[in-house]
Amino acid sequence: MTDLLARPPAADEGGMGYLESLPRKVVVVYIPLAIFIFVLLFPFYWMTVTSFKTNEELHAYKGLQALWIYEPTLENIRFLLFDTEYPRWLWNTMLVTVVSTFLSIFCAVCAAYAIERLRYKGSRTVGMLIFLAYLVPPSILFIPLAIMVFALGIFDSNWALILTYPTILIPFCTWLLMGYFRTIPYELEECALIDGATRLQILVKIVLPLSVPGLISAGIFAFTLSWNEFIYALTFISSAENKTVPVGAITELITFDVYNWGGLMAGAMLGSLPVAILYSFFVEHYVSSMTGAVKE
Repeated sequence: MTDLLARPPAADEGGMGYLESLPRKVVVVYIPLAIFIFVLLFPFYWMTVTSFKTNEELHAYKGLQALWIYEPTLENIRFLLFDTEYPRWLWNTMLVTVVSTFLSIFCAVCAAYAIERLRYKGSRTVGMLIFLAYLVPPSILFIPLAIMVFALGIFDSNWALILTYPTILIPFCTWLLMGYFRTIPYELEECALIDGATRLQILVKIVLPLSVPGLISAGIFAFTLSWNEFIYALTFISSAENKTVPVGAITELITFDVYNWGGLMAGAMLGSLPVAILYSFFVEHYVSSMTGAVKE
């Protein structure tokens, strides 16, 4: 009887107990994780290294020597900032991204609150239709949107992108916020309604403060997608000074069959920094909001 009590249950022998030994942990956890990190980060390493190489060193491949910098230079960054329209492209990208993100989050908050909290008939169907709109490929939408852009007279301007980006941002942000709003207890709103609060006051003073992680998650998604968007920016912008970073780097830094790899990699590196900084500040809120939205 004593031996039976001292022996751990059979169920405890399973689970993650087999990872207690170091060899198994190395094979099952550390090696796959190292391979994953290498595959994920190597393009960024190559991009950064290429940005600080001279043209001679870029074209002098000698085995593993191509993985390191022997004569670092800032010529590629100087060329990008002072000999091209890159600063203007960066400003255009930031302006379009920030305005589109705030506009999309505002519309998504109103739509998600109306669908999840007002409890009207057919709200679930409306929510599903909004999410299905996100599944429509942008390559199909840009044709009718181009007609509207020309009709409004905003072609080749930032407004062409600011007004079209929400068509691909609002559906997913609405679906994400719907899942997060669903986790907020209805009793809070009922108590506020009894106290005489309006729906707008409930949204601003109760729901939104409790939904900050969800708002941050939706904002990061909208910001990233707007920053990296290519099809609409290529279609609706023609002049070099009005282009965004993804389009400008591809169309202006490549001359016929001559690729300015140093400038291209420097442009990609500088263009990825704002998104990387944004993620580094809000990564914890992003993970918690995704968990709250998915578990429902």
